[in-house]
Amino acid sequence: MHNNKVNVIRVVIADDSCVIRCRLAQKISKLRGIIVARESDDVASTIEAIHAERPNVVILDIQMPGGSGIDVLKQMKEEQSDVIVIMLTNYPLTPLKKKCLELGADYFFDKTTEFEKVSEVLKQLSASSV
Repeated sequence: MHNNKVNVIRVVIADDSCVIRCRLAQKISKLRGIIVARESDDVASTIEAIHAERPNVVILDIQMPGGSGIDVLKQMKEEQSDVIVIMLTNYPLTPLKKKCLELGADYFFDKTTEFEKVSEVLKQLSASSV
């Protein structure tokens, strides 16, 4: 008996903007082998979602109610260093990017100019997990 198991990539989307979360969820739903495990709009629900869902990928905004995506990133990397983190922000400032990457973020994208890169990264991850 051989194993034809295809791993599904589970994604948590954390952004305080419903519009952004909906756009991301729609894009992700069209990608093979990837599901949106949960969406969250503030720091507390994001941390809860990560603990409950054990995602492979977290898409994190920096500005969220109840703290910062950077706080979530810090805590997440202390607990589950193997999670792939994509920071997606309206604040693509060099010091913020440097800090996020130093804390373990795998990607740092500007919502305005690099939104499509999220799908590209997820497609690559999906292709390599089959």
